[in-house]
Amino acid sequence: MQAVGFIEVYGLVAAFVAADAACKAANVTIESFDNNKPQNADKLPVPLVIIVKIRGSLEDVKTALTAAVEAANKVSGVVTSHVIPRPERDTEKLLKLNCLSRGK
Repeated sequence: MQAVGFIEVYGLVAAFVAADAACKAANVTIESFDNNKPQNADKLPVPLVIIVKIRGSLEDVKTALTAAVEAANKVSGVVTSHVIPRPERDTEKLLKLNCLSRGK
């Protein structure tokens, strides 16, 4: 059964470092990168928050996220991370949305 994991980090460099660590640690694929500029961006360590979505088996996603969190914390920090073990069909539709998709 496929799982989806998310890690939200401060800045694009941390996102690339986290994605690289995740892929090296487990058999996962990067589903997408997304970004968000929070209203309080001027008070954050880096004014851009990036979300990396990964997919794989539940155990692989957990392993990958652990490695991604550790790696991103060495760069600029992690906002949050989460695993959805078996996304529902309607949740899957929402997971496809990102800042580049424009609702497609």
